[in-house]
Amino acid sequence: MTEPTLEDVERSLERAIDLETEEAIAVLRTARADLQTLAADPDIDEALRQDLENTVAQRLRQVDNRDEYDSELGAAMNPDDDDAP
Repeated sequence: MTEPTLEDVERSLERAIDLETEEAIAVLRTARADLQTLAADPDIDEALRQDLENTVAQRLRQVDNRDEYDSELGAAMNPDDDDAP
């Protein structure tokens, strides 16, 4: 198996957007693990790696919250959100 790259992680982030919740979480967790592996590589752009790590964490929170919006708790959680059910 080849070492992950930052580009691989970026592709995973894009792919996770259209996946069902469980699949998206699996892809994002793999991306997070890849970023942790890349932290040991001195040739990696650390600023970009850290930015991607923050993005992965944010996307994981968004995916976790999908179910809450889908179950019509969204309006109660964020009454100012016009798109909330």
